Parts: sequence; C-alpha cells; structure tokens
Amino acid sequence: MTITLSKIQSNKHLILFLVLGVLCLSPVISSPIALVLGFTLATLGLVPTQIDIAKLTKKLLALSIIGLGFGINVDQAIQASAGNLGLIVGSIFSTLLIGMLLTKVFKIDPKTGHLVASGTAICGGSAIAAVAPAIQANNEQTSHALATVFILNSIALFVFPLVGHALGMSQYNFGLWSAIAIHDTSSVVGAASAYGDEALQIATTVKLARALWIIPVAFISAFIFKGDSKKITVPMFIIYYCIAIAVAHFLPQFDALYQHVFFVSKRLLVLCLFLIGCGITLRTIKNAGYKPMLLGVLLWVTIATVVLAYIEIA
Repeated sequence: MTITLSKIQSNKHLILFLVLGVLCLSPVISSPIALVLGFTLATLGLVPTQIDIAKLTKKLLALSIIGLGFGINVDQAIQASAGNLGLIVGSIFSTLLIGMLLTKVFKIDPKTGHLVASGTAICGGSAIAAVAPAIQANNEQTSHALATVFILNSIALFVFPLVGHALGMSQYNFGLWSAIAIHDTSSVVGAASAYGDEALQIATTVKLARALWIIPVAFISAFIFKGDSKKITVPMFIIYYCIAIAVAHFLPQFDALYQHVFFVSKRLLVLCLFLIGCGITLRTIKNAGYKPMLLGVLLWVTIATVVLAYIEIA
C-alpha cells in the first residue's frame, strides 16, 4: 500500500513537472518566471526523481545554444567580438586577479575561491566544470562554487533587464554588458532575450567568444595548482555553434528555416532555465556558506559596475 501511494505521488510530481515544462516552451512563460517555477518545485520537493535533471539540462542547453547560432549575423558577430576583444580579455584576467586577492583576504579555500572567480570571469558552471578537474578540486569545493554562481545567475535574470531599462541602455550596450557581467550562458541569453533580439544576438556572440577562454584559463589553472592539464575538457557546443553560424552565412537561401530554428531555440532556453531552477533549493543555498557567496557577490558587483561604466561612457 505504501509503495503504491509513493508511486502515485511520484507520478503526480512527474505530470506537474511535464506540464510546467511544456508551458515553458510556449510564449506564455518568460525566462525569469521559468526559473522561479523550477525553484518553487525544488523548494516544495515536487521535482520528479525518475528524471536526471542535471543531465537533461546540459543536453538541452547545448542544443539551444547551437540553434541560436542560426540567428547570428556573421558580420555583426565578428564586429561585436573583435571590437570588444580588449574588454573581454581585460575583464577575464581582472576578475581572476581580484578573485585571487579576495580569496586570500577572506581566507577562503584557494580552490573554491579560484572556481568562483573562474565561473565569474568566463561562463559560470561550464567554466567551473572545466577548471575543477584541472586543479583536482573535490566535490564539496565544486558544489560550493556552482551553488554561488547559480544563485547569482538567478538574480541577474531579474536585475539586469530592470537596470538596463532604468538607464535607457541601447540593445547593443545591454547585450554587451550582459555578456561580460552575467555568469552562465543560459542566464546571459535569458536576460538578453527579455531585452530584445538585437541584445540577444550581441550577448550570445560575445558570451561565447568569452567561453573560448575556458581552454587557456584551465591550462593556466592547472599550472598554478599543479593539477592535471590532461583532464581539461572543451565544451563541444561552442564548435557546433560556430558551425551553425557558418551554415546560415554560406547558405542564406534557407533563412526562413533558420528563423524558425532560432525561435524554437529561444523557447528551449526558457525550458533550460526552468530545469536549472529545479536544481536550486534552500539547502543548496545554505550549504554554499557565506564566504564563497560573499566572494561571488563582490566579484560580480565590481565587474558589473566597472564594465557598465566603461560601456556607457565609451
């Protein structure tokens, strides 16, 4: 009887999860709302256990990013990346350096601090996942860094569009700011898509240009911590994203199809944000501790403020 009731309850959780997931694929649900829905399910213990949420999120996120490549204009992409190369490189290494100094000041575990700084400097969870094995970080160090980044990502989805509209930022400037100052690619695209299509194109291109720095940063990290550079992983979605851009550029006769793929990819990204929310609980927030969170907040606020001032003044 107990087993039957447990199975019924589990099925109810699955049905609720699937219904909300389908809704996230429709224009009814925005990016921030999707994240809140996922967090609510996780907090109430309603996330189905028969689905590997983390694995599903990783695959769908990669697909959504690749699909967005079909909506990127090559000429605009080159201009956005090359024209902001100094800002990209400067922000990455400034973040890592400030992170190293603050880690020593607050006496945070060096590897945890470096993972938080790496996630802030490049592309959030992807950077942490790539750097962690290179410096031989343990599960606790990695999970604390991931929790910090995911929480700040959640806040960024709501805060950045509000700040952008309050300051009257242009689509281009907002896309550039989001790409530099928000951690994960999913949250960058989520915030930018809520601001406008031009902001989305700029943000996606510049963010993935930053993501390419995972490779050299991981190698440098392995050298600093005397880790294993052979364990460094390269996110394949970056390569496929570039291929998607090339296909759209050299075969423009299928532009109507590319626009459909681009639209579907944007909705798929909203679903990914719902899934990410399903992995954030109050326990996750508590277990992260205040020091890594303090480090993450200080790094985030510093980089976001400096970059915003630079973009608006320049």
